[in-house]
Amino acid sequence: MNQDWEDRVAAAWATLDDYAEADAADFRAVIDALVAELPDGSARGPFEQACAWDSTGRSDKAVPLYREALARGLDGYQGRRARIQLSSSLRNVGRAEEGVKLLMPELDGPSDELDDAVRATLALCLSSLGRDREGLSLVLGALAPHLPRYQRSMANYARALVEPSPDRPGG
Repeated sequence: MNQDWEDRVAAAWATLDDYAEADAADFRAVIDALVAELPDGSARGPFEQACAWDSTGRSDKAVPLYREALARGLDGYQGRRARIQLSSSLRNVGRAEEGVKLLMPELDGPSDELDDAVRATLALCLSSLGRDREGLSLVLGALAPHLPRYQRSMANYARALVEPSPDRPGG
């Protein structure tokens, strides 16, 4: 991969919304053509293809491609994106528990601009499992630092949603 390839991939993704739902295969063909330029065994190829399937409403097709990209060694920022997107796709195909298991370690990993996406996706997975309080806690905790006021209060409320309490069953 070089900067020219990266630029062309970014340009292709910038056109996604220009494709009608009926033309989703045409968009995926653009991505496939770019992926065909990569060396055999590249982790980035299945990742880009997974993103294309996912972004055109086919999480079922995306899941094995995300897994392949990670198995081939996709790491760093792209690897973290793959884990977030795989978790979301797993939730979409009824396997939210796998999504939770995949994302929980990300809460303790190095922090970056994807932290809020990790928490939002994890919250959706938890909600799909009926664990709404935990999901809401994650979302409030992610939102709190962005608020102009009430940061401390919201962070405390987020923690209180999941901490044991004498007036809540199980607490």
